[in-house]
Amino acid sequence: MTVAQMWEARAADGRSGELSDWVREFVLPALRGSAGLVRTELFAAPGDRVLLITWWQDADPVPVADPPAGLLARPVHRWGFTSEHVE
Repeated sequence: MTVAQMWEARAADGRSGELSDWVREFVLPALRGSAGLVRTELFAAPGDRVLLITWWQDADPVPVADPPAGLLARPVHRWGFTSEHVE
């Protein structure tokens, strides 16, 4: 079974670049080599939002840490999904 874990944070005004850098420097290295991790993808969106999606095969997703509070405009949102169809 494949599970996608979404992690979305809204950066404090003008700090989305710093938030993306934090994900690259701290989160991605912490996830690398995790059992069952298939793929990671990092997105930027309007409104200073940063989104990380991780895909896991036959394993429980490793939780993504919260960034330093000063980088955030609001608490992080997290969702888990189970794959139902792929083409």
